[in-house]
Amino acid sequence: MRRRRLVPLLAVSVTAALAPALATSTATAAPAGIPSAVSSPSAASPAAGSALDRYVKQKPRWKRCEADSPAEFECATIKVPLDYRVPGGKRIDMAISRIRSTTPGKRHGVLLSNPGGPGGPGLSMPLGMKEGLPESTRQKYDLIGFDPRGVGRSSPVSCDLEPEEENWLRPYKEETFDKDVAWARTVAEKCRETAGDTLPHITTRNTARDMDLLRAVLGEKKISYLGYSYGTYLGAVYTQLFPGRADRFVLDSAVDPARAWRGMIQWWAEGAEPAFDRWTEWAAERSAEYGLGDTPKEVDRTLWDLVAQADETPIEVEGQPLTGDDIRTGMRVAVFTPQYATEGVVELKKAAAGSSVSAKKLAPFAGSGRTGTAGGADGAEAPSDNMSASFWAVVCGDNSAAWSRDPESYRRDAIEDKGRYPLYGDFTSSIKPCAFWDRSVEPATEVNNEVGSLIVQNEWDSQTPLPSGRALHADLKRSTMLTVLGGEGHAVYPNGNACTDGTVTRYLLTGRLPAGDVTCRATAGSNAEARENRTRDALPGSPLPQRAPDRF
Repeated sequence: MRRRRLVPLLAVSVTAALAPALATSTATAAPAGIPSAVSSPSAASPAAGSALDRYVKQKPRWKRCEADSPAEFECATIKVPLDYRVPGGKRIDMAISRIRSTTPGKRHGVLLSNPGGPGGPGLSMPLGMKEGLPESTRQKYDLIGFDPRGVGRSSPVSCDLEPEEENWLRPYKEETFDKDVAWARTVAEKCRETAGDTLPHITTRNTARDMDLLRAVLGEKKISYLGYSYGTYLGAVYTQLFPGRADRFVLDSAVDPARAWRGMIQWWAEGAEPAFDRWTEWAAERSAEYGLGDTPKEVDRTLWDLVAQADETPIEVEGQPLTGDDIRTGMRVAVFTPQYATEGVVELKKAAAGSSVSAKKLAPFAGSGRTGTAGGADGAEAPSDNMSASFWAVVCGDNSAAWSRDPESYRRDAIEDKGRYPLYGDFTSSIKPCAFWDRSVEPATEVNNEVGSLIVQNEWDSQTPLPSGRALHADLKRSTMLTVLGGEGHAVYPNGNACTDGTVTRYLLTGRLPAGDVTCRATAGSNAEARENRTRDALPGSPLPQRAPDRF
């Protein structure tokens, strides 16, 4: 079933109602002159408004995106300010795309989308939505995609990183920590030297401002939105900055704004531990079939014995050596589906004994150390390290205060978290380039508003665990949360589950949120869809490789 590709998006009259909100909001503590959240057009700054007039007056020159793409899939490029504090200064590109409503008479508005990242291109999202959304929804909206600033075809950034420098989830080892500190410092320095004038402005807040400028260019009073993973944070920031511009917002597999971004990366380790315990129980109950141990404790021991063996002598799988760290990395994602993890460990045991194995069942381990690069249609014009460069720009630049400047603090945290979260704690807590990044241009966005939205969350999500979704639900006071009990994998909608798909689709069609939080139960089919998406290792809605285990 190919619908899972979506899951893991004129002429303008320049009036006050359509101009982007420009005044400084004291609630978000933005520096003077930066456009931020206002509740009404009358609050806009006239001087800033006239400075942005030339942007709002743009008329996109739509044309077929590619010679071999559907004729209805159109692309254009508009200009946005690099620095919204200086709208008359340097301009950068924003690549946009659309598929128009199939029934103009039933059209409600525009549905923007983001597939995740940070650093994920979204130009192809309308193609994924066309394939995955029901016809009733496609009648309601123009489907709008865009590459976020600095990504893909939107003035892509680069740090001139070598492939080995893009490998960033590094386990803590006493003997290699100094080298890891040097690597983190080098990445930050190369980014500063290569794109130091641009990277400070590649932030979520500015991408949200770009979305609002796009809204104005398209002639819309409000936007609806479908965002996955990192895209939920982007959507939440938009609702905070532009609450009066948000219509129907679906936030699928949610980021906790208070933990952006170091805390969210650390949550990968925290979330893996209960999933690991669930896996040991599942495998023990099926000991007769799989032979990994009669009790959860015995299953646990089987795994850690393999890790120890691979640390001593790497296990060969199709000519590739697997270390204990590779096994831990693969298990971090695999354990969110107990059968998937169990079958993989069975094959690991065979490989360790020198027997022939199933490469398909070993997929989560064989690719665990891989660091891909952007490619394909969306990234055709982007530097090879664009996804990494834009990732660090956002992860470090959104909230530099979240990152300690003391390398030794990362050593302490990695040691402590390896003890607390043995599977992956040292990977997530060890040193990162953000320790050496420049200070953020703006403070982090505090998300705390009453914009209506629908938050969608699987119970067993490998990237944004359930508590993360609940945290965003608490921040968005008028949100409703849809929880899929037993749901496995990252990104939910659409997955063929009548309960989840029906709830989201009704909201997109009517704008009415459910009266209260909704609980659905996963089906074998919907979880199979999640496994297919994860195995494909691709962004929802995009044909590009995304290295899902190390992105949101």
